[in-house]
This record gives sequence, C-alpha cells and structure tokens, in this order.
Amino acid sequence: MRRKLAAGNWKMNGLTADLGEAETLATRHPDPRSEVVICPPATLIAPMAARLAGSAVGVGGQDCHAVASGAHTGDIAAAMLADVGARHVILGHSERRADHHETDAAIAAKVTAAWAAGLTAILCVGETEPDRDGGRTLDVITAQLDGALPEGAQADNTVIAYEPVWAIGTGRTPSAAQIREVHIHLRDALARRFGAIAAEGIRLLYGGSVKPANAAEIFAIADVDGALVGGASLKASDFGAIIAALDAA
Repeated sequence: MRRKLAAGNWKMNGLTADLGEAETLATRHPDPRSEVVICPPATLIAPMAARLAGSAVGVGGQDCHAVASGAHTGDIAAAMLADVGARHVILGHSERRADHHETDAAIAAKVTAAWAAGLTAILCVGETEPDRDGGRTLDVITAQLDGALPEGAQADNTVIAYEPVWAIGTGRTPSAAQIREVHIHLRDALARRFGAIAAEGIRLLYGGSVKPANAAEIFAIADVDGALVGGASLKASDFGAIIAALDAA
C-alpha cells in the first residue's frame, strides 16, 4: 500500500520569520497518516530541519547539481542537501526547465546524483497549454519520463509529480478525467520500464493549483497518491487543510 505524500514547494518564497508556519503545521498535525514534506529555499533548509526535528514533517530541497562537488558557483550538491537535513529534492520542475533551460538529460543526471546522496527524487513532468490543446499531452509526458528518469527507479527513491504547466499558479486545474488519464499513463509507462511490482510502489502526485477547496476532489481520483503543492503550502492553515483532505482520502 502506497503511503500518501503531501509535498510543499515554497519556491523562491520565505525568510527566517516564516519558519513559524512550518512549526505551526507540525504542531497541528503531529501524527498524519500521510507523509508530509516541505521544500523551502536553500537558505531555510538547515534551520527548518532543526526546528522540525522529531516532528512528522520532513524537509527537502528544490534542486541539486548533477555532480558531487567542484567549480559550480551558486549551485548545491545533493550531498549538501542531505548534510543539512533534507530527505527529498524536487527535480525537473517546469520553472527550472523554462528559466534555466534544463534538458531531460540534465535532469536525469540530477536524479542519479540525488539517489547517490540518499535523497528521494520528486521528478516533475507536465505539458504546456499548446501541448494540451494540440493533443500531445501523453506524448510529452512519455518523452519527459523516458528522458529524465534513469534506470534504477524504485518506490524508496522516486516520486513522480504530474504538473501541467498551464495549471501551475493559475487557479486552473485539469478535469478529474484528464488527471486520471495521465496518472494511468504514468503507471503503465513505469510498469513497462521497471516491472509491475516496482511501478505499483512508486507514488504519483498531482500538482498545479492544488488548494483546500479542490484537494478532496483531486485526492478522490484513482492513482493520485498525493500532491506537490505550491502557494498553498506557504501557510500552515492552507497546507494543513490539504493534508487533512489527503489523510481522509
């Protein structure tokens, strides 16, 4: 049985004063049925991990470099994330693909690095609005999964997050049927590559304007094992409501 996962992506938001939101979340949800992870900016990973030590809320990073060390000014190695308390790392997010021109091959190298450091990779895939309107959604998803997910994916080192680019931060969400179609496709694609047993263990998250008002509807969709939550994860009240909906699903 796959344990549900609620992962919060704070993106480029949050200062030291905002760590109280994470502490409040941990206090209000001391024993959730679902796994809960917050991925804050790199500057907050160590202090957040320290404040959440012993709680049910884990900490993750938002990106890592593909190599362990070297002359890469401004980058962070996977082992550095693990060293300060991260246990997960988001990779291949559409904002990284667009803003930093990350290719599937580059993302695959980062996934491998994350695994080597003992991190669980939360690999993002998703189509743009022109892809969706042009009927290319499943082709795009397949290409991203094939190109960005290396051999060796297992339930304990990999999570796949489906985030339609056109739904991120827009308030728009795909229909339940559209989400279900993609998640079935992802499960089948994983089974073809890694075998049915491995594929059944890998969790599939939905991301893209997940909020308290639509969380229960999204979590009722078969093969949705949780959510990668953006803006709604910044406030303990909003993220807590999403966690409660996931626990009840």
